[in-house]
This record gives sequence, structure tokens and C-alpha cells, in this order.
Amino acid sequence: ARATGTVLAVRQLLPEPSEVDPAAAHAAAQRPAPGDRPWVLLNMVASVDGATALDGVSGGLGGPADKAVFAAIRAVVDVIVVAAGTARAERYGPPRTSPANQAARLARGQQAYPRLALVTGSLDLDPASSMFTEAPEPPLVFTTDDAAAERRARLEPLAEVVSLGAGRVRPEDLLAHLADRGVGVVGLEGGPSLNGQFLEAGAVDEVNLSLAPMVVAGSSARVAHAEHEAARSLRLAHVWEAEDLLFCRYVRR
Repeated sequence: ARATGTVLAVRQLLPEPSEVDPAAAHAAAQRPAPGDRPWVLLNMVASVDGATALDGVSGGLGGPADKAVFAAIRAVVDVIVVAAGTARAERYGPPRTSPANQAARLARGQQAYPRLALVTGSLDLDPASSMFTEAPEPPLVFTTDDAAAERRARLEPLAEVVSLGAGRVRPEDLLAHLADRGVGVVGLEGGPSLNGQFLEAGAVDEVNLSLAPMVVAGSSARVAHAEHEAARSLRLAHVWEAEDLLFCRYVRR
């Protein structure tokens, strides 16, 4: 999985050339809550030809620079939202931030760590996973009324399980629940199906795309897919470069 790390230098290409500190730049970015829900930033890595995974996981597409920028983005969000299938495939652990980022978060009035929120209709999650057993705060698990009661019972001692109606977890309901908790910024980390659901709901305000300098081919999914198109116009806010990766930040118009 993409994880925290360090990098010596990241160069900003746009809007003007300069050296940039990813953590400071993302912390300074404005992310006003749009109405009655949190700001949602989508954070993904992809190859030049659009693959979001190599051998089934995203880690092979990045490197130290990607890890540093990924950590900088995670450092500013209140809640990380991810589909359970992606969390399993990427072997998610508990959210971690550096001591410097923890101090900055506390100074901004945030918790020291972002909270993990898993989306699953089936509750097919391993209670022994470190994302539960080592979490600084019990993860949120968003599910449906249809989930098996025995799976719910296994998870409830380790997580806060929230049912959001029947059928499937709707992004609108999930974001309304987080807004009621006072959450200001949500980091959406996939997978592509969950990203597509948020795009269909018109609930993505920012896209951070790390573009890896490789081509993959194969059958990897793209950043988002859904049954229906959900075209949205975005504004390019910055382009950074390090280790031949490009880091593009787009925001809603």
C-alpha cells in the first residue's frame, strides 16, 4: 500500500516554479465545507496509461516521493474513507502521521490522527487486522441493515459500526453522518467503484492524482468507474514533480 515516507525535494511546476514542502502546501490549501457536507478529496495514483494497480496493488506505481505526498494529503484530512475490498487488497493498517504532522493537526484543532472509515455492505473484514487492533481510535465501519448479524457482532468490540439503511451505503448518507459529527475534510482513497459512486453523487470536490512514469496495460481498473457517466469540470490548482512522478491537484469549479 501507499504509506508514509520522506523525499528530499519536490518541485512545483505550476502555478509557478519553486521548491515545495508537500505537508505545508496541503495544510495551507483552502477546503471550505460545501454546504451541509464535508469537503471530499479523492487521492489516487495511476500509471500514464491509467492503471491504478500493478500486480493487484497500488504500491508498485509509486516510490518515496509518492509516499511523501500521500502522507501530506492524509495529514490534513479528518477521516479516511476506503472500500473494504481496497483495504483488504492493500493490507491497510492504522492511519499514521509523523510527530510533526500530529503537532500541526492538534494546533489546527484536529485529532492527532485521521480516523479510518471502511465502507462495506457485507462486513467481510478481519477483526484481527492491525487496522482494528492497532488503531489509535476505533475505525468507523459504514454498512447496511442487510449485513450479517454475526459479522457485526465480531466487529463491534473493535469498531464503531454504523448502518445506513438497506441496499448499499450511499455517499450522501455517509457524508451526512460525518457532517453531523463535525467532520470538515474527508479523504477518499478508493477503490474505483467507491470513487465512481461519490462522483455520481456529485460529492468530490478535489482530485489529487499521482501520475507514475510507467505504462502497465493489463486489466487494472481506472481511477473511477460507475454505471453512468458523471462528468465534472475541474480547475488545475498545482502540478508538482519528483522522481519523474507528476502530482496534480484539481479542485471543483
